[in-house]
Parts: sequence; C-alpha cells; structure tokens
Amino acid sequence: MLRSIRLGEADRVLHLYTRDHGRVGAVAKGVRRTRSRFGGRLEPFFRLALRLYQGRSELHTVTQVETVESYPRLRERGPSLTAAAAACESVLRLFDDGESSPAAYNLLCRELQLLDADPAAACPSNMLAFRLKLLMAAGFLPEIAACAHCGTPAAGLRLRFSAAAGGVVCPECVAGAGEGFELSGASHRFMAACLQAPLRDAPIAPPPAISQVDRVVTGTLEYHAHVRLRSVA
Repeated sequence: MLRSIRLGEADRVLHLYTRDHGRVGAVAKGVRRTRSRFGGRLEPFFRLALRLYQGRSELHTVTQVETVESYPRLRERGPSLTAAAAACESVLRLFDDGESSPAAYNLLCRELQLLDADPAAACPSNMLAFRLKLLMAAGFLPEIAACAHCGTPAAGLRLRFSAAAGGVVCPECVAGAGEGFELSGASHRFMAACLQAPLRDAPIAPPPAISQVDRVVTGTLEYHAHVRLRSVA
C-alpha cells in the first residue's frame, strides 16, 4: 500500500499499487474502529493480498485482507520510514490509475525489503538508485550512454545534462541543447552503475554527485512527465 487517508469517522481511503492492475483506489470501511477485522494491516508499506469489490463508485471496497510482507523493522527506524515514504510517493505520482507496470511493482517490493533488512539502505544514494530504476520502468529514463543530440558515446567527454534535450549532451552539441548544467564524471558514473547493478548493490555517491543526480531525476520528471518529486539531496 502506498498511502491511506482518513474518511469519515471510521473509514480509510487506500492508494494501492498492484502488479497486474497498476494504481487502484479502495475504501476500507470501519477500519479505524477498535474491533475492525482488518486490524492494523491496512497501513502504508504493507504488501497485501486483497479481495476487492467494485460497485458503482470509483473506489473499490476491501472485503478481505491477507498480509504477504509487513516489513516490521523499517517501521522502527525514522530514516527507513522516510525512505519508504519517498519510494511510495514516487510510484504514486509517476503512475496513473490502471497503469500497470510489473517492473515498478517488483522494484518497490525490493526497495521495501532492502529498507527492512539494512538500516544503511536509508540513504540518498539508495533513494536515487531507486528513482533512476523507476524512471526506466516508467519510460522516462534520460539518455546517459551517448549524446542525446548526435549519438556520440558519452564516456570520457565533458558532458552537460539537459532535460529539454532528453539526456547528456556532448561539447559539440551544447549550443543546441537549451538550458542545462555541467555533469561531473562522478555523477555520470554513479548513474551508469545504479542502472547496471541490482538495487542492493547501488554505489555510494559523494554529496556533489548526489545533488547533481537528484537534479537530473527531478528535472527529467518535471519536464517530460509534469511530475514534481521532493528532493533527496
């Protein structure tokens, strides 16, 4: 579950992300009552097997709940909770209702498992690695292997990044790239490593690279998806 919102005196509206049906909205009736049969399972960061009833309303109704994974350890650590909330918010904002992406679903499950297992995973480097992979799953990943204008391989070049151009730009094409900023070699290598390695093996980036890659991710989403995410830098 990505998020829950209070509704009336005893109900909750749930924002869910499912493997086969994408983002789904549902209402859990009476869940805030002391004797609710759903207990405390309908909270963010739970992985659940749900049975939903769809009536005339746009919201489904929860009729049955089974816990698949609860990630109890991440709930005991503030930084892990913050990172989990950021991951869920990213999925919530990036995917529309009914937009299915098994890759995004599996990525979110791996991120929550990692945050539950390893306190050190709640760091900006991991959060950016997650967002870069999420951009790839959503089809918004910028070009980083070659110049977005001319296709010249990016390795060894002094690069700029331009969201308008759709990725990195070589020195020969800077004039036609529009607005952008210089991208350091460390930032470029960090992005490439994040995309090639499993999420658990994402490298640790120095603070200047964190700031630049965060700017790459947020700038790309604002320009191409019209989505604004909170900075992790």
